[in-house]
Amino acid sequence: MAEAYIVDAVRTAGGRRGGRLAGIHPVDLGAATLDAIADRNDFDPSAIEDVITGCVSQGGEQAGDVGRNCVLASKLPESIPSVSIDRQCGSSQQAVQFAAQGVMSGTQDMVLAHGVESMTRVPMGSTSILFHKADLGHNKSPRMDEAYPGIKFSQFMGAEMMVKKHGFTREDLDRFALESHQKAIAAVEANAFANEIVPVEIETPEGKEMHTVDEGIRYDATMESIGSVKLLQEGGSLTAASSSQICDGSSAVLICSEQALKDHGLTPRARIVNLTVTAGDPVIMLEEPLFATERALKRAGINIEDIDLYEVNEAFAPVPLAWLKHVGADRSKLNVNGGAIALGHPLGASGAKLMATLLNALEARGAKYGLQTMCEGGGQANVTIIERLG
Repeated sequence: MAEAYIVDAVRTAGGRRGGRLAGIHPVDLGAATLDAIADRNDFDPSAIEDVITGCVSQGGEQAGDVGRNCVLASKLPESIPSVSIDRQCGSSQQAVQFAAQGVMSGTQDMVLAHGVESMTRVPMGSTSILFHKADLGHNKSPRMDEAYPGIKFSQFMGAEMMVKKHGFTREDLDRFALESHQKAIAAVEANAFANEIVPVEIETPEGKEMHTVDEGIRYDATMESIGSVKLLQEGGSLTAASSSQICDGSSAVLICSEQALKDHGLTPRARIVNLTVTAGDPVIMLEEPLFATERALKRAGINIEDIDLYEVNEAFAPVPLAWLKHVGADRSKLNVNGGAIALGHPLGASGAKLMATLLNALEARGAKYGLQTMCEGGGQANVTIIERLG
């Protein structure tokens, strides 16, 4: 089977809900990272054979094949097709998987994995809520209700179930949240995101400026301030402070075959080692990365000790904490530049976003192997293992 290589990976800095990126149409936000891939790499962009775009809330400004619209709004040729996919929070990690599979199968040589989500302009859940309010039905079918009678699938309930199952306390969650902010602050101060963040021009009351720093980082975060945030539900342990931040953003990863590298004189930054996707319990929902990681490591023939860095999406603090406990991983290697609790979780864009961060973190440390995983709606999980080159 042919190899698939990562040539480049970029993302925008995250924007808080109603914040610095709120004035940008998601199609234009998505176009920004497509443009960056074309600008940063010396090749004819018409050689790109497909753009696979992850997006969760595909309605309103993100309707009508948002990926194709991003291509049309970008400087890429209109001859490049795009498809928009939804694997919930793992949508653009799945885009990376599909792009790599296209290359590894030998049917394509150059594919862009892409993601976009404006959670300000297309709020989470709006695509189902608006249909339900218009009396156009609900996505839980009669047969699903027979299989899961009276059960409301909820990521918040799933996260609380994980807290109880794995024996975490609120203090455990709050401490993890504080660490996320502290690591993100250190990364910003060290300019660790410089090579992955695409500047986006925004309008402010003071005039135009470039958005280059993740807006959600709490520079004044303390255990006391995090501990003062009210619980999401009575009797629970989670708060907004120990949950991922609603976020606007986009991301893109250029994946090529060995032939494309030769044809266009491109230098690969990483090699795809393993692509795994699994599914399990849709009620606890968020626990699947634990088991998907076991399968990925077994298929790759390596141990968790062989992995130098991990990016485990911080949808809620108990997810990466349970992952560490179950897999037996080294906490010092986890989300070394902070995670979604501090940096934001722009749903469909998060998968490729984490890949950009993982790749740059590996390069900064001269490390070899990186693993990325995230929990997804419906009890699913993707795992991607990469090897840094060069």
